Amino acid sequence: MGDYSSLIMIALMVVVFYFLLIRPQRKRQQEQIQMQNALTPGTRVMTTTGLFATVVGIDADDVILEIAPGVETRWVKAAIGRVLTPVDDAEDVKDLKDTEDAEDDVAVETAEQQGDSQDSTPKKS
Repeated sequence: MGDYSSLIMIALMVVVFYFLLIRPQRKRQQEQIQMQNALTPGTRVMTTTGLFATVVGIDADDVILEIAPGVETRWVKAAIGRVLTPVDDAEDVKDLKDTEDAEDDVAVETAEQQGDSQDSTPKKS
């Protein structure tokens, strides 16, 4: 009976690893491949290295990206990390503006606090 219980525990661990690690990874890989195969010219993308570009042309396993007006580079399809939608671009700009506003507010508050603390400190003669 003890031999069967250890065998069952090992089999149970294999099943758990499959459902927690292997299956989700395969699903992500399949979604990534589908996204890469669905690329069309004019699509805005971000590479796995963080480069933003527009798809200009597609060859068998390669994608030609325009990273600046008139600047085209050839990339492997696997290097495309995600497809950007216009909403993503707008949110990135909004987040950047919100971050800058928050930094400005913190700088003003810090300056005010320093001014207040300097005034309220008793001076020694």
